[in-house]
Amino acid sequence: MIPAYIKIHDQIKDEIEQKIWKIGERLPSERDLADQFGVSRMTLRQAVTLLVEEGVLERKVGSGTYVASTRVQEKMRGTTSFTEIVRSQGKQPSTRLISYQKRLASETEIQYLQLKPNEYVIRMERVRFAGQLPLVFETASIPEFLIRHAKQTDVTEHFFKTLMDSGYEIGRSQQTIYAKTASERVADYLGIKKGHAILALTQISYFSDGQPFEYVRSQYVGDRFEFYLENH
Repeated sequence: MIPAYIKIHDQIKDEIEQKIWKIGERLPSERDLADQFGVSRMTLRQAVTLLVEEGVLERKVGSGTYVASTRVQEKMRGTTSFTEIVRSQGKQPSTRLISYQKRLASETEIQYLQLKPNEYVIRMERVRFAGQLPLVFETASIPEFLIRHAKQTDVTEHFFKTLMDSGYEIGRSQQTIYAKTASERVADYLGIKKGHAILALTQISYFSDGQPFEYVRSQYVGDRFEFYLENH
């Protein structure tokens, strides 16, 4: 079953592509859009936030939400596997764990992982390497109840296998890629200068029944990694 906010996301995006909403045009308020789609404001906000992250919409403080004109998004299919990509290049992938903490879910985590405001997530930060070269700084958020009884190493080293061994069936993932620059903290971990070009990847992974189980924000060193789209 496709979540309601994904359906709204797809409909708004389709309407923009069909020129129903034009570049630079202001969208109705969240309240009006929620009434129009027959959903709660939180569900509507999930769809709009995702479109903003994709660069399809942009928020202007004190003004509203508009159809963006500054970023073009390529639609990608399939799941990017860091480990498989690195190994295919003849290099050894490895991971350095930076932090692993149980935290109350943030507003964004509540939206993307479909949690209640008082629920917890396990939030972990990792640097991932190809050989000795750091390629990506990764922050992953996982609903705490899914891995409450799992060992930390099972989560940090082979998370998907741990889920499948527990009887979960992995489904689709949704990815957004955009450009940004490295913060001082991320730059230190990746061995680059602050402001260096970064390829940012946001990924939400779902079980086969449509339940989201992981929200990941990855920052790849722009001149050390590239993504490509292969159509069949």
